[in-house]
Amino acid sequence: MYLGIDCGTQGTKALLVDENGSPLGRGYAKHLLIEGESGAREQEPKWWVEALKSSVRIALGQAGSAEVSALGVSGQQHGLVVLDEAYEVIRPAKLWNDTQTAGQNAELIELLGGRDECLRRFGILPLTGYTASKLLWMKQVEPANFKRIRHILLPHEYLNFWLTGEMKAEYGDASGTAFFDVRTRMWAREVLDAIDGRTGQLFRALPPLMGSEETVGVVLEEVARELGIPPGCIVSSGGGDNMMGAIGTGNVREGVVTMSLGTSSTVYSYQDHPSDDRTGEVAPFCSSSGGWLPLVCTMNATNVVMGTLNLLGKTVEEIELALAEIKPGADGLTFLPFLNGERTPDLPLARGSLVGISAMNYTASHLVRAAVEGVSFGILSGLNLILKGRRPEVILVIGGGARSEGWRQLLADATGASVRVPAEEESGCLGAAMQAMVAYSRAYGGAITLVEVADRCAKISADATLTPRPELREAYDRARQLYTERLHSAYPHLV
Repeated sequence: MYLGIDCGTQGTKALLVDENGSPLGRGYAKHLLIEGESGAREQEPKWWVEALKSSVRIALGQAGSAEVSALGVSGQQHGLVVLDEAYEVIRPAKLWNDTQTAGQNAELIELLGGRDECLRRFGILPLTGYTASKLLWMKQVEPANFKRIRHILLPHEYLNFWLTGEMKAEYGDASGTAFFDVRTRMWAREVLDAIDGRTGQLFRALPPLMGSEETVGVVLEEVARELGIPPGCIVSSGGGDNMMGAIGTGNVREGVVTMSLGTSSTVYSYQDHPSDDRTGEVAPFCSSSGGWLPLVCTMNATNVVMGTLNLLGKTVEEIELALAEIKPGADGLTFLPFLNGERTPDLPLARGSLVGISAMNYTASHLVRAAVEGVSFGILSGLNLILKGRRPEVILVIGGGARSEGWRQLLADATGASVRVPAEEESGCLGAAMQAMVAYSRAYGGAITLVEVADRCAKISADATLTPRPELREAYDRARQLYTERLHSAYPHLV
């Protein structure tokens, strides 16, 4: 058996599969969240460890077996975990959706020579939410804690450390720190020097880099006993949740688009070469499968839709009713869904707004449709940047939003693409387990590739595929154009 673990924002999931990717056992445990009015979003790393233990035990119990050959860990990207010289966590981890460091991010970009210079020097533009600005925030706001930093880890790397006692970083997750050159696949020391004043403190705190096909180590004996798995269990490199989601949906060759509709929304497509985007809107990440994974993330997705439903006293099932009842464009009602600020476009301090309210469209159903459209149009604008205006032919949709047939149909109608759903809903877990299969094979002299594993394990749910309705394309084009016009009216500097 192979075990995939996905440490997300809301909780940790565990999935046990056989060599064909068929599920044998599942587990889940929730996380707490520390929130602040200033935009702080933090979690204690020990909560992830406890959730990992609980979810794995549940999955093993369902499987009725503990014979795990290898495991992989998927983790929420960009989170900052800092340890002192005794390997103790210094403070709660600041998460990907923490906007408290917006000022420090702007300051860091200036320190590095501006937006264009960042893109030229490192191939990536630091955005609020990436790891780098969190370090500058610590230096300015918590100087005593900053001085104690001896080790810098991302969430999945911290869990790998707990599992194996080894500290290593892998290219995909590292590329979301903003102190990593995505073209050369090396740490960008100049970024850290700009933060710590060239003392070398932060650069020395970084773990060594490794390829995604390599093995971090094996599970420690005491950890194996606690989890109930064999002590020789191999741990693959793991990676960020988007990178593992790409693997789990078979997005390991060019031409595949994956869209995740979770708390945040992401869209990405594997490439054999680095992204040449110069807008700064596309995150030119490395993949965890040997290539690159240009990605656009919006920070507002299912949280906006669920918040709207809760405010109106509606249930999830009523999304379908609202989308069926109200025509595309919501009769002129536009929802700019920036409840948590926004990453794409880069508006960390933005707030949401409803535009175009009238007596005709001021209904609960219109509000629900406007919320779904606002989230969808935002992420589809990102897809346009990745594909450089080309129309996608197939989009694989994952995450909580993928459960809504009406939402999937909206995406199909608005893009002209066939919208498909992977058979395994937990693509991050599956991707981590698939990567573990490759690591296990190579550890014993095999030469299996992720493409081969993906062909075997990344299956599509045939009865969930939706095709576009051409007669609605014009209406959605008009609605998307109105959304763009109102966005630029609210934020003129984006034009």
